[in-house]
Amino acid sequence: MLPSLSRWLPFLRWPRPDAGLLRGEVTAALTVAVVMIPQSVAYAGLAGMPLVTGLYATFLPMLAAVLFSSSTRLSVGPSALSSVLVGASLLGLAEPGSAQWVLLAVWLALLAGAMQLAVGASGSAWMLNLVSSPVLTGFSQAAALLIIASQLPKLLGLQGPLASLLHGPRFDLEGLAYGLVSLALFEVGKRLLPRLPTVLLVLAAAAVLSWATGYATRGSVVGSLPAGLPALYLPALPAWDTLRALVAPALVLALVSSMEMAASAKIESQRDGKRWDANQDLVGQGVGKLVSGLSGSFPTSTSFSRSAITLYSGAKTGWATVAACAIVLLVLLFLTPALYHVPSAVLSAVVVAAVMGLLKPRVFTQLWQVDRVEAVTAAVTATITVLAAPSIYWGVLSGVVIGLAHFLYLRLHPRIIEVGLHPDGSLRDRHLWRLAPIAPHTYALRMDAELDFASASAFERAVVEHLAANPDTRHVCLFAQPINRIDATGVEVFTALRRLLAARGITLHVSGIKLPVETVLRKAGALADETMLRLYRTDVEALLAFGRLSP
Repeated sequence: MLPSLSRWLPFLRWPRPDAGLLRGEVTAALTVAVVMIPQSVAYAGLAGMPLVTGLYATFLPMLAAVLFSSSTRLSVGPSALSSVLVGASLLGLAEPGSAQWVLLAVWLALLAGAMQLAVGASGSAWMLNLVSSPVLTGFSQAAALLIIASQLPKLLGLQGPLASLLHGPRFDLEGLAYGLVSLALFEVGKRLLPRLPTVLLVLAAAAVLSWATGYATRGSVVGSLPAGLPALYLPALPAWDTLRALVAPALVLALVSSMEMAASAKIESQRDGKRWDANQDLVGQGVGKLVSGLSGSFPTSTSFSRSAITLYSGAKTGWATVAACAIVLLVLLFLTPALYHVPSAVLSAVVVAAVMGLLKPRVFTQLWQVDRVEAVTAAVTATITVLAAPSIYWGVLSGVVIGLAHFLYLRLHPRIIEVGLHPDGSLRDRHLWRLAPIAPHTYALRMDAELDFASASAFERAVVEHLAANPDTRHVCLFAQPINRIDATGVEVFTALRRLLAARGITLHVSGIKLPVETVLRKAGALADETMLRLYRTDVEALLAFGRLSP
């Protein structure tokens, strides 16, 4: 009973806490909380939400996610990419910060959470492969640029939109000073004093200075945040057209959030030497989003940077996350008034400092060196993300389509080579290495793909075209070791080729056929008549038969 329960409720497998364990977990929770709390408030502004909802998205959603996840040290809450997706997706549908905006953000959380929960509960984590690394890379680079651009007006104390820089800009010089000095201190602290809670210290100092100078009467500050726990939020059903417009953004949110989660969870599982349960972590992510929506907040995700802090600060179990939730609870109950005087420029500096770590332009050059098509996929994803702004989710969807199209192209155009015996004893591309044929009047080929509906026609074409160009061919030898699957189309093409070769008096040699493929062919009767057919278990047997090796 308990093992089956713990399959669905992973927290039942947590160790019982003792004083030593709790001491380390609370220390780790404090370490991540000093970064998490300012970021959560700042990311709420990035999402266009009331700032206190950033704390709501960190409190119960983080607890719910860790209870249902197999990876216990993921920092779930607002993230830069998910927050900018929320803000961009809702532009034009409602006024940022309004009740309607909150309603639609909640529905985004519920839709994206339901998608992740359904995928994880059904064991369909393979769907994460739809978003390739180049697609996420291109999107994250473009999103980072857009996030920084969106924060520049507040960071620079610019009174007006960013475009006003081109004609008569007006600056709040105090806001400019708060923003730039804070950003500089964040960077200095990260490089020189990484163990110091620089973000929290700078926020506290800025709040004290703002209060002492009465900056709230002259500039933009965080202002009043309601104290207390989030109330249960049961959203009204929006108009059908509006709800339908949220489906594509919710899908992209679920995909991007899942990839962010995977990046952190893989590091945790590798460090612990355990198998990563992607399906269970998707369930946790989905539950976290659902709880966030019911708390009146926006979609959550896994923060890679905060998860790394949790992991490397010594956290060992989910009790560290429970302790972090307790810290957020204390902030919600007693410390929200302390955020009143924090200048908005400092919050923008928090966002920019966090997002600057995402900017890695050299990644495009590195991708180009690995695979030019994937580099182009990343570049196109980034370009469409920028051009489609504010509907930046089209960048991810376009990248997914390009990636699938490339995958389909490769499946339809498998690598088929004529092989020859290399001096080192291996079988290699005969034309590339300028090798002699396996034997006179013999066509020896290898197809590095499954023999199915996607590749069968290319396989048939390769044989037929060779026979047309070389009518004196007497033997065709298929080195079938790479073929690990065959379907009905493959059987049909294989049978047709056997008939064609037999009609021309050509013997078919098949080497290294795998048992699953052989079983299907025998059931279909494609290997029944062995008059013009020779089967070899290994390539060595085939080469011996052709006199290329000495017995």
